Amino acid sequence: MDRFFKLKENGTNVRTEIMAGLTTFITMAYIIFVNPNILSLAGMDRDAVFVATIIAAAIGTLVMGLVANVPFAQAPGMGLNAFFTFTVVGAMGFPWQQALAIVFICGLINIIITATSIRKMIIKAIPESLQYAISGGIGLFITYVGLKSAHFLNFTMEGANVIGEPIIQDGKIVSAVAKDIVPAIVNFTDPASLLALIGLVIIVVLMLLKVSGSILIGIILTTIIGIFMGVTNVDLAGKSFLPPSIAPTFLKLDIAGLFADPSKLFLVLTTILSFSLSDTFDTIGTFLGTGRKSGIFDKKDEESLHSGKGFSSKLDKALFADATATSIGALFGTSNTTTYVESAAGIAAGGRTGLTSVVTGILFLASLFIAPLAGIVPSAATAPALIVVGILMMEPMAKIKWDSFEEAASAFFTAIVMPFTYSIANGVAAGFIFYVITKIVKGKAKDVHPIMYIVCLMFVLNFIFGAL
Repeated sequence: MDRFFKLKENGTNVRTEIMAGLTTFITMAYIIFVNPNILSLAGMDRDAVFVATIIAAAIGTLVMGLVANVPFAQAPGMGLNAFFTFTVVGAMGFPWQQALAIVFICGLINIIITATSIRKMIIKAIPESLQYAISGGIGLFITYVGLKSAHFLNFTMEGANVIGEPIIQDGKIVSAVAKDIVPAIVNFTDPASLLALIGLVIIVVLMLLKVSGSILIGIILTTIIGIFMGVTNVDLAGKSFLPPSIAPTFLKLDIAGLFADPSKLFLVLTTILSFSLSDTFDTIGTFLGTGRKSGIFDKKDEESLHSGKGFSSKLDKALFADATATSIGALFGTSNTTTYVESAAGIAAGGRTGLTSVVTGILFLASLFIAPLAGIVPSAATAPALIVVGILMMEPMAKIKWDSFEEAASAFFTAIVMPFTYSIANGVAAGFIFYVITKIVKGKAKDVHPIMYIVCLMFVLNFIFGAL
């Protein structure tokens, strides 16, 4: 095992990797319950999507661990599943079978741009300041996810009317009109938020005392405390431990129907572009934000970026593993599978090799039979872990030259837009666009890598198509 995963070479051991894999799984296990709920609103069978979610996550994560030997986990992406349901199926009117076809094609495109080293070329083209900002932005994004999951924020409605998110009425997705949403801190009378606060203190104290496995220990202790506070539900009565059938979604994608109507061809192509951009830059952002900071991607990966050849480095293999996961997930019946930013929790717990991913992947497979047990851990127990991981990921922000507005502007928008729009890809887009604008205005247009111009144009076109 040491020889296969190169544990000593990466400064880790079996115990640490297992703890890290368990930590990653616990922090992202919510997806096996949330994803079916969201995709079922598109008319898909909830139980089949439950199985598809687990299989897609397990296969993608195992490939990441066994082929790339890196501690990243994959699963159907949040945000991408909402886009699938509310926009592609709801607003655009595509049947979910055709939406799956769009996802499948998006995966094939990602495989092509990975095999042709286009993804690596994009990473190489990203300036160092934006790489630091991406890491910090992901930290803020993770923190915001944690704050919401912990119920630390209370959202109140006030101000002028604006168009809100789609809502469901009589089984159909319709538009909603809501008022401006203003966040405020809760008063902690809610047991869930109070438990999350206790969990946050526990993890912070364990981190300060440098206890090995602080994050995982904190999650477990918080879950146990939650039993006495009535937050952790340990009632398993009547819950089945047998996985349901995947038949309602397996291989149900409708590629022929997707291109049957010539009048929708432009709409189909722009939708595929939107999916591909979001998926690609979610992944690149996660790898840059976590892999570089922790040293998971080393000198060989840097050389690989400059050579642009082969699949010899861990980064090459990790990008390819991520690219194949989306198409695999679509075949089973779920939206885009992507590398999860929650992998940072396992990395923070000491995960450095693919053994971490293998443990996470095995736990996903096991959850087919122990879903009721996996569901015991409340979000109030995992949310503090995400907040602490956000703290750990802010360190690269200190390397940005904030006294230079030329560098600060694009870095700022990269980091801030991610949590404010709940999208890593949007943050990357904002940073890229402002970086190009800054360089052009300062007369340094030649300093910008040609790929940056191409990607920025694609982002702008994507925003325009989205508005139309």
